[in-house]
Amino acid sequence: MSSRWVRNGLIYLIIVVIVVALFYNVYSASTGPTSVPITTVAKDVREGRVSKILVSGDDLTITRTSGVEVVSRKEPGADITDVLTNLGVTQEMLNNITIEVQTPSEWGGWLAILSSFLPLLLIGGLLLFMMRQAQSGNSQALSFGKSRARMFTGDQPTVTFDDVAGVVEAKQELEEVVEFLQEPEKFTALGARIPKGVLMLGPPGCGKTLMARAVAGEAEVPFFSISGSEFVEMFVGVGASRVRDLFEQAKRNSPCIVFVDEIDAVGRHRGAGLGGSHDEREQTLNQILVEMDGFDTDTNVIVMAATNRPDILDPALLRPGRFDRRVILDLPDMNGRNDILKIHAKGKPLAEEVNLKVIAKQTPGFSGADIENLLNEAAILAARRDKKSISMEELQEAVERVIAGPERKSRLIRDEEKEIIAHHEAGHALVMASLPGCDPVHKVSIVSRGMALGYTMPLPEDDRYLMQRSRFQDELAGLLGGRAAEELIFDDITTGASNDLERATKLARRMVTEYGMSDKLGPLTFGRKEELVFLGREIGEQRNYSEEVAKVIDEEVRRFINQAHETALRVLSENKDKLVKLAQRLIEVETLEGPDLEAMFA
Repeated sequence: MSSRWVRNGLIYLIIVVIVVALFYNVYSASTGPTSVPITTVAKDVREGRVSKILVSGDDLTITRTSGVEVVSRKEPGADITDVLTNLGVTQEMLNNITIEVQTPSEWGGWLAILSSFLPLLLIGGLLLFMMRQAQSGNSQALSFGKSRARMFTGDQPTVTFDDVAGVVEAKQELEEVVEFLQEPEKFTALGARIPKGVLMLGPPGCGKTLMARAVAGEAEVPFFSISGSEFVEMFVGVGASRVRDLFEQAKRNSPCIVFVDEIDAVGRHRGAGLGGSHDEREQTLNQILVEMDGFDTDTNVIVMAATNRPDILDPALLRPGRFDRRVILDLPDMNGRNDILKIHAKGKPLAEEVNLKVIAKQTPGFSGADIENLLNEAAILAARRDKKSISMEELQEAVERVIAGPERKSRLIRDEEKEIIAHHEAGHALVMASLPGCDPVHKVSIVSRGMALGYTMPLPEDDRYLMQRSRFQDELAGLLGGRAAEELIFDDITTGASNDLERATKLARRMVTEYGMSDKLGPLTFGRKEELVFLGREIGEQRNYSEEVAKVIDEEVRRFINQAHETALRVLSENKDKLVKLAQRLIEVETLEGPDLEAMFA
């Protein structure tokens, strides 16, 4: 048990004791002997109804002959005998009662004073306890306006630029920022000024936050890190107050770096908020704009920010003088993926036959986070199989787990359905292998993964940034190869091609409306996306074309799909014997890859 819990427990125990004592004191006072005036006491003595008088200072306790006790009080300093004599009590009457004088205790007065001030002490103790609780800790009531930024001094860097790969140009841009902080004279001698801000852009998982941590480790200057959502609270004005406090700390620790992760939480377009033009988020953004543009040129404070939604940021935030430099961290190419694999493979025992270049080739479109997850899954698989090292088998299995999900060998599939799935996947593979615009087929399997009953995995030879119309047409034919195989072999169709049809339709529509690949419509784009900036997501498409053009668009999409379907049927009809052999082989072994698959295509 921590000392904090012990201390708080003792405080609560003392408060309970004080409350109990207070109630006991009040209850005792309400149920104690009746108080009567001294004249009543003298009258009772004269009438012979008093048997004993106990004198304690100026307080009197009278015991009547009936056994009832009452209390009274005499004049301070006066003798009880004289007081009663003055009230008509004779000496003979006094001789009939017992008068006992008790010396008062030294603590009696103090206890009386304490009991009278007990309510005040109780209230004061409670207030003191509440104030101490409110002032302690970072998240208490009196510290709402303080910045929540974590400060790193850079004395013990945990991440450096050596731990970042796949983003060579971005690393060079940020190395200049670090160099400016370490050697500003080199730049100021040529009249260059320090960049006010650096905005890192890129899809999720591409290393924006990792790059910021690397800058913190390399710069050897104070580094303040905070998330954009930590500025805004339920209380009005807290966000702007935290921004002021953050930049005041930064100025005191200059030169330094301030990193705001997910800045789109507070940096969205002003005037688009659901709360109107004066909501809390916009006040916070206004304060950020003022603080960034209010820096002096010699403060040496650089603001770094990261976001994957640059399209919804306020234009005033992106202008030169605030974020002068934009660093793009995009999905890595094949060489970048190979470098990232090497970094994340450190500390993991790899078998001798492992070739990371092959894995990099099999993972187009993977981000750095996906690659890290891939190696972690491979390590978990190797541990599950009681291996001492990670082999190529675990790495390739991890690639498929990340892409399609885990194997579902427990799913029971009837023989006739298994035959349909085998011919479906064989149709995909055969069409892709026959058309020049499709990527080479790396693996075909009828083992269920995730929601898919089977899958065909192509392996791109290299990364592509431009796509020709002929490649799109071949890709459409490859997507429809499974459905064409079902029609050709079974003269019927199933629901297994639903995802293929969805992907093919979406690709054909983009060819017509975005890429201008329709001969009938020409090099035009159709439709404009609409999105609500505050929500940050697409809510529909604005049609900027007529109903006649919409009809032509649908006809062109249908034409592309029909042409691809005819191409797939033609290829499979010409190679029907190969299709049947490949499907039968899949039924026997369930998975084909490498030389076995190439031999089936030959």
